[in-house]
Amino acid sequence: MEYPFSAIEAKWQKIWQDRKIANAPDGGDKPKYYVLSMFPYPSGVLHIGHASNYSIGDAITRLKLMEGYNAMQPMGYDSFGMPAENYAIMHNSHPRITTEEHIANMRKQFDGMGFLLDWEREVSTCRPDYYHWGQYIFKKLYEDGLVYRKKSFQNWCEECNTVLANEQVEDGRCWRCGSEVEQKELEQWYFRITDFAEELLDFSDVVEWPERVMTMQKHWIGFSEGTRIEFPLEADGTLIPVFTTRPDTIYGVTFMALPPEHPLVQKWLAEEPENHALHDFCKKVINEDKVLRGSAETTKEGIFSGRYCINPLNKHKVQIWVTNYVLMDYGTGAVMAVPAHDQRDFEFARKYDIPIKVVIQNWEQNLVAEAMQEAYIEPGIMANSEHFDGIPSEDAKSKITAWIADNAWGEATKTYRLRDWGISRQRYWGNPIPIIHCPKCGIVLVPDEDLPVLLPDNVQVGKTTSNPLLSVPEWLNVKCPQCGEDARRETDTMDTFVDSSWYYARYADPKNDKLPFDPAKAKYWLPVDQYIGGIEHACMHLLYARFIYKFMRNMGWVEGNEPFARLLTQGMVLKDGAKMSKSKGNTVDPQYIIDRFGSDTLRVYLLFASPPEKDVEWNDDALMGAFRFLNRIHRLIEGNLDAIKQGLAFEADVDKLSSEMKGLLFSSHHCTKKWLDDSLQRMQYNTAIAAIMEHLNKCVAIKNPQSLNEDELAVYAEACGIIPQLLYPFAPHLAEELWQMMSFEGLLHESGLPGYEEKYLVQDTVTYVIQINGKLRGKMEVPSDMDTESLKAEALKVDNVARSLEGAEIKKIIVVPGKMVSIAAKL
Repeated sequence: MEYPFSAIEAKWQKIWQDRKIANAPDGGDKPKYYVLSMFPYPSGVLHIGHASNYSIGDAITRLKLMEGYNAMQPMGYDSFGMPAENYAIMHNSHPRITTEEHIANMRKQFDGMGFLLDWEREVSTCRPDYYHWGQYIFKKLYEDGLVYRKKSFQNWCEECNTVLANEQVEDGRCWRCGSEVEQKELEQWYFRITDFAEELLDFSDVVEWPERVMTMQKHWIGFSEGTRIEFPLEADGTLIPVFTTRPDTIYGVTFMALPPEHPLVQKWLAEEPENHALHDFCKKVINEDKVLRGSAETTKEGIFSGRYCINPLNKHKVQIWVTNYVLMDYGTGAVMAVPAHDQRDFEFARKYDIPIKVVIQNWEQNLVAEAMQEAYIEPGIMANSEHFDGIPSEDAKSKITAWIADNAWGEATKTYRLRDWGISRQRYWGNPIPIIHCPKCGIVLVPDEDLPVLLPDNVQVGKTTSNPLLSVPEWLNVKCPQCGEDARRETDTMDTFVDSSWYYARYADPKNDKLPFDPAKAKYWLPVDQYIGGIEHACMHLLYARFIYKFMRNMGWVEGNEPFARLLTQGMVLKDGAKMSKSKGNTVDPQYIIDRFGSDTLRVYLLFASPPEKDVEWNDDALMGAFRFLNRIHRLIEGNLDAIKQGLAFEADVDKLSSEMKGLLFSSHHCTKKWLDDSLQRMQYNTAIAAIMEHLNKCVAIKNPQSLNEDELAVYAEACGIIPQLLYPFAPHLAEELWQMMSFEGLLHESGLPGYEEKYLVQDTVTYVIQINGKLRGKMEVPSDMDTESLKAEALKVDNVARSLEGAEIKKIIVVPGKMVSIAAKL
């Protein structure tokens, strides 16, 4: 019979809610522990990935409660963004209506899973009580010089007359009308995250982060040391700054490579509207994928600009080419090209018949430019470099840099691959940027007393091809707060990553209507002790959150340098070897599983299937195995309840126990020790659950427990009595029910962690398996101190082993201490 999981889960969810055990106080005598799983986008339903992620967080929370911590696990919704806006358009509704409906549905599912979530701290980024303070943070960043506006190229649909997010461009065409998408230069808002680049490279204050995530962020930030050099234009002396890590090659520069987006190229295009070849090339390249443009495999293309710059060191004229392989987003956006010593430049120079000049000679052979088949990129001896000739190229780097600095042509410097964070989005469903544009005063911040700038509800979502906020003149047109003249609001909204860059701090004080949060409460709760989320957020959300936290630290709002002390990047749930998706038809509905088998079964399955950081391959048979496991536990306790209760009143005299009962006593303490190590120290919940399964087998093996004497009953009751405690983090509903059935007082988290005694971890006997030629042929239980030769002799006496070896020639017997006797024989 199946245990009544539906009734049990409903019962304990109500008790937990009534007792408010998930609601953590802001202080007290207990040490705090802040558990946070990345909040979901409110799509309307929880998927299996959500269930997996939040099951991990809930297990940690319940373990910390048992350990005596004031544990907080809040929840909210990342509810702004393009998907919600598009969903509303598709369903002829409003994103506020559909989003709130989705939030309500997901809240029911969260409750149905029985997660201990502190709903008194709930946040939703699309609600004014939250985005008010996102606008306030924007203002503080602006006042601190960390916000600016500049032109940059964006995806533009001429037919729809609007900017498109990258996700709205499908095969180079607009997702809405199918028109070809082009790049258009527009004013955009940016956060100066690059001001924090050096500090963001420092992870010394995190407690435990995956090395992979730290490496990904360091690569994304991309620190380089080198030399900045300025090449003047031949025509008017305008300086072109260049960053290079190879100043030793500067005498070999034969052309300058600029991307079409470079300000000088854009200036030349404006000056030469009749230069159709240059216009056509730039338009083509600008609309190409930037990742592909930067790839080493991409075919190098370019066009001569007709202009020259001057190499400041040797005064040689240098051709300026517009190319497809240089990106404006890296370095200064200009590359001094040295074909003899850079493979990309070499390929380009050969293709377009640009001179190649060798300035670093191979130590072993003389390089001749005309005979080179590829660039020489190794160290060597300087050549054709004036007074630096004959110097080892590695030594020449610092000497040439010093020469450049002495002559005011440049300086030693460092640069980062990281670009400033563009936060402008030309869509409706986002946090309004608190800026007013006044013809007289220019850019004006919205005063604090006028925050939040509320999103208007009466917008033409999906009914206009332009920014929907332009369709609400009573919202758009305002008076300037400085001069009182007519002005207009900023119609860009903020990137949703801004919303998620500080939400972990709002949970510390979610109802504060005077500040984003009380610094005293943030001091108590932050940093987050355990953060859980996907590795796909390594270089976006996690980096932005670290940046904003450091800014808030500078403002005196928080203490410390990092928002997340520990980070767990959980694996994905796969099906048929692929990530689940509706388009692939390989999804699994968690609600069906909850309704059919209970949320405890789903939790146990997900936590047992693999370590938290590894991917899980969905397996229906394994799900049924988890269900059978919970049913076996329920049958064990319910079927032997009288014996267990009776045994709890006794205390065992260990010396009087049989070897079987001593084995059960060992199992209780060994299992508890392993469970503590795996759950608390290693966060390997799969092996912790496996330990419970092994212990369960030992308990079930005891037949007719009603016939046991008092000493044996005491051991049996202890063995069964620890199971609810061990099960609690993984199947909390059933664990609470069994705990109550056995008449223990209080809720399970109040019971504390189960304990073990070292003296019971020593076995008097040990079980050996016996293999013949790698196949299991028997088992034997022997004294734990039996010597090797005696073990070999005893193994040969086991009935099935003796029968299998009749007439056989034994070649070798190997003993694996405490585990196995392996016999090699010629049968």
